[in-house]
Amino acid sequence: MNQELINLLNKYGSLKEPFLFIISYDLSKAYIKPLSQLPDDVKYELNNTTFSDSMKKTQIKKYPISFEEYKKKFDFVQEHIKAGNSYLLNLTCETKIETEFSLDEIYEKSKAKFKLKFFNKFVCFSPERFIQILDNKIYTFPMKGTIDASLENAQDKILANQKEMAEHTMVVDLLRNDLGIVANKIRVEKFRYIDKINAGDKKLLQVSSEITGELQEDWNKNLGNILTSILPAGSITGTPKKKTIEILENIEAYDRDFYCGIFGVFDGKNLDSSVMIRFIENQNNTFVYKSGGGITCDSDAKLEYEELIDKIYLPF
Repeated sequence: MNQELINLLNKYGSLKEPFLFIISYDLSKAYIKPLSQLPDDVKYELNNTTFSDSMKKTQIKKYPISFEEYKKKFDFVQEHIKAGNSYLLNLTCETKIETEFSLDEIYEKSKAKFKLKFFNKFVCFSPERFIQILDNKIYTFPMKGTIDASLENAQDKILANQKEMAEHTMVVDLLRNDLGIVANKIRVEKFRYIDKINAGDKKLLQVSSEITGELQEDWNKNLGNILTSILPAGSITGTPKKKTIEILENIEAYDRDFYCGIFGVFDGKNLDSSVMIRFIENQNNTFVYKSGGGITCDSDAKLEYEELIDKIYLPF
């Protein structure tokens, strides 16, 4: 565990100093900066309620791994599931993309609940909150389960799908346990409700749940301990978390880095944060989009491959 990171987060929390935090997937990298000192080339928006209804097709060329290559990774994951080493794994990949837009333009044009542009290194436009803390109460909203909204009876289909139900239930159970590490009186307030997401040239329905817990009144003094105790986020790893992370490190064959990490703001009283998905990274002037999805014993390789590609979009 990165004790230096924990101490720094605890320090700013204790001082009630409003600050931005950006933490990588494996907690090895972090950017912590008071809002009063934030440079111009680090931009963010939290809990944005402005969404685009446009169905205009945004030009983006995708160069994903082949299905055959993906299938090898998928089969490796399935072997571990059959062996009982994991029940749910969030398998992700890198995809080279080409677009006429810069990272700044993508950030400015994107309509998303949570947005972050970090220098000229990456931009993300995430629909997924990590945790929110309001008045000593902690909230998390796991998202698991996606379907094309244009399909007939799409909402009924996704909610009735047994594979999606099992996957979502496992994530909810995992995050209930995670919140139980740092809070009391854990409750699932809402189970499997629908969010609508604009995915560039199509609309997606995403299944979410709401889980809450109660924190001690001086939680701000232990902000670093709270965040690091429940990272990485369960929705982008799997269950059981520790073993699943090891399996993913062996099969993904690339560094997630800040992708699937978190960013957020402590405003001196409350906290809001997001999981960094829908993520474009600048790698030596080549744009790479990182995406993936949850795999269970009932998953279909072809459908999971299509979902990985569907999640590569610009939400203009």
